[in-house]
Amino acid sequence: IPGYGDSPPVEMAVTAQGRRAFLDRVLQELGLQRPVLISPSMSGRFALPFLLAHGDRLAGFVPIAPVGTKDYTAEQYRRVQTPTLILYGDRDTRLAPQALQNLQHLPEHRVAVLSGAGHACYLDKPEDFHQALLGFLRQLK
Repeated sequence: IPGYGDSPPVEMAVTAQGRRAFLDRVLQELGLQRPVLISPSMSGRFALPFLLAHGDRLAGFVPIAPVGTKDYTAEQYRRVQTPTLILYGDRDTRLAPQALQNLQHLPEHRVAVLSGAGHACYLDKPEDFHQALLGFLRQLK
């Protein structure tokens, strides 16, 4: 994610609109058509604005306890028709419940909870994570 860790900051990533445009540019440069967007933690600042504006361009969305879910209203989420797998670890007691509370307004969602996993559930329980993700991907059109 630009501006996090050791990555250089990106001027356009300062606003939600800029982050949406940045992600749009990345997907265009990669030539991806209707990808499934997987969004763990801090990447929610990029993925959520993109989902709300361009969800129809995604085959699916997999939020993993992303940040920023409270920045949008239930009504904004209800307008998104993108198939969504809300995925989190049951030991993530801070960010996951907040994300679930907001993301559950997405009409085409289902939930997968990884038992014994924390915030980085894909690292804590990789086999369970991949099983849930592959099950979701198989159901997409």
